[in-house]
Amino acid sequence: EELAEPLVIRPTSETIIGEAYANWIQSYRDLPVLMNQWGNVVRWELRTRPFLRTAEFLWQEGHTAHATEAEAEEETLQMLDVYYDVVYNVAAIPGVKGLKSASERFAGALRTYTIESMMGDKRALQSCTSHNLGQNFAKAFNIQYLDRNNQLQHCWTTSWGLSWRMVGAVIMAHGDEKGLRLPPKLAPYQVVVVPIFRNDDERSAVLSAIEPIKQALVDAGIRVWVDKREDLSPGFKFNDWEMRGVPVRLEVGPKDVANNVVVAARRDVPGRDGKRTLPQEGLAANVSALLDEVHNGLLAQATAFRDANIHDVSTYDELKQVVETGGFARGWWEEDAENEKRIKAETQATHRCYPLEQPGGEGECLLTGRKTKRVALFAKAY
Repeated sequence: EELAEPLVIRPTSETIIGEAYANWIQSYRDLPVLMNQWGNVVRWELRTRPFLRTAEFLWQEGHTAHATEAEAEEETLQMLDVYYDVVYNVAAIPGVKGLKSASERFAGALRTYTIESMMGDKRALQSCTSHNLGQNFAKAFNIQYLDRNNQLQHCWTTSWGLSWRMVGAVIMAHGDEKGLRLPPKLAPYQVVVVPIFRNDDERSAVLSAIEPIKQALVDAGIRVWVDKREDLSPGFKFNDWEMRGVPVRLEVGPKDVANNVVVAARRDVPGRDGKRTLPQEGLAANVSALLDEVHNGLLAQATAFRDANIHDVSTYDELKQVVETGGFARGWWEEDAENEKRIKAETQATHRCYPLEQPGGEGECLLTGRKTKRVALFAKAY
């Protein structure tokens, strides 16, 4: 049925922003223009996966215009660093910053930078991208400005984005057989307090003692929830909050009240090893330190897992073996789009990136044997 008012669906917003910039930008005095938006976009995904690949998803995207290529490149790399800060210091995921190959870069871009993260099944996930678009989009949409010499010039533009795919990354990088394990800086509730009692008198005493505990944590900026649900055992609540991934659980029973202590359990360390008794005095500072320990623990585990599953390869057979068993294959690579297609067809692995940290020197391409100066990562990916 034809709509009275046609609706247009689109992926990213380069076309919309490009037309707007062409109208807004007139002079070098207008530059740079830096815009960010939060919105939803549509992609015709044939096979969807929750959070990772969906027909419609929520994301943040930025678009900038600059007077020079150097300024555009600086912006592109700056945003890559901003994203890395989020991925590493907030989501506790040790991504690999890298440059996409020509066949993997964003259509129309000069360069596409990425952060590639390893999930718990050893597959790669592109956590974000940052594109130096050169003057290609500026020429397509006639984004021009008068320079200091009163000469008309095309702008240099960038775009960059991060989506709710990061939610999927957190689930898949940190989750275990019990459920979620949320990094403290992302967790809706950083701490859950579970009261333990056997009768009404104990209930009243425990809940009364919990109130100042909760307030002290809230005053320290900690997101806390007291689980007062009736008709559920403490054991059920423990399992429920472990499944939900809350970083720290505080258990408070009559003996804890009498001794002015609480029992703290870390989600990232299972069993008794993750438990400790903390005094109520100075509890907020101790819990804050504990949350930092949880973040560092998740990051250390994810880093050790990633490093153990990045394998250096020197031949195509070695690459195929790594891909078959799982992990990232790292080796010298002479860029060739047809050879990348061959590897994808034969192994389902794709060229993930050229890591920005390169060993230097040169080596023999793992496929052609010819001398080359860059190392690349290959892996199956989402």
